[in-house]
Amino acid sequence: MEYTLLNNGIKIPMLGLGTYRIGKTDNDVYRAIRTALDVGYRHIDTATLYGNEAPIGKAIRESGIPREEIFITTKLWGDDVVKDAVPQAFDRSMQLLDIDYIDLYLVHWPVKNKLVSTWREMEKIYASGKAKAIGLSNHLQHHLETILEEANIPPAVNQVEMHPYVVLDDLVGFCAENGIICEAWSPLGSNKIPLLKEQVLQEIGGRYGKSTAQVVLRWNLQRGVIAIPKSSGKERQQANLDIFDFELTSEEMQFIRSLDRNYRTGIHPDEITF
Repeated sequence: MEYTLLNNGIKIPMLGLGTYRIGKTDNDVYRAIRTALDVGYRHIDTATLYGNEAPIGKAIRESGIPREEIFITTKLWGDDVVKDAVPQAFDRSMQLLDIDYIDLYLVHWPVKNKLVSTWREMEKIYASGKAKAIGLSNHLQHHLETILEEANIPPAVNQVEMHPYVVLDDLVGFCAENGIICEAWSPLGSNKIPLLKEQVLQEIGGRYGKSTAQVVLRWNLQRGVIAIPKSSGKERQQANLDIFDFELTSEEMQFIRSLDRNYRTGIHPDEITF
């Protein structure tokens, strides 16, 4: 595993496990998390919206792995922002996870006219010590600028959809200038798009004996972007972890970047409504 440091000195693994729709039942989720922890994952990403915090917390508690070795992220849903129920939402996540503290708490989506007030509540949560770091998800540069103008504690992370079809170099650069680490959700795209069938990725993978998915994950890491691919099966989970024994050249990095077409598989952050 490779690690990086957040702007408050907290260490975070560069590869995590996304858990959105990772299983149809709590038992499915539990087994997927236990398998991921067994093969070496130490970074698990969930959210209120996913409805799976309880089985994830159970899997972590029963894994036998010391709590401080596992990095857990969860997220604040927009409905709770609209209802001015940020503290209550956080407490509910804490109760469901039942893991003493949360490593990273994110505002899941920007809620219009609530950016700064929500961040004030996030800062209070951080001050309580119950969340070791706070950040954002699906926020664009203009959202970040609004928050940074008023923030006492800058966001540690901004998690957005990011893969070779939506590269977001400007956003990554802005975040880096402001000490914010970018995380990529859906780093491998989705089955809606032919990303992993791209010839350039196949050719690069062939040089290293790696799959196109492994090439894309490595590309993210070398950009300084944390990747959180979703996988419930042991074989795929292990394959996604097997990216730390090779390094892409600057030319290969640029070839992959050239696939950019500003194509999102999810909703645009400016179009979300609550």
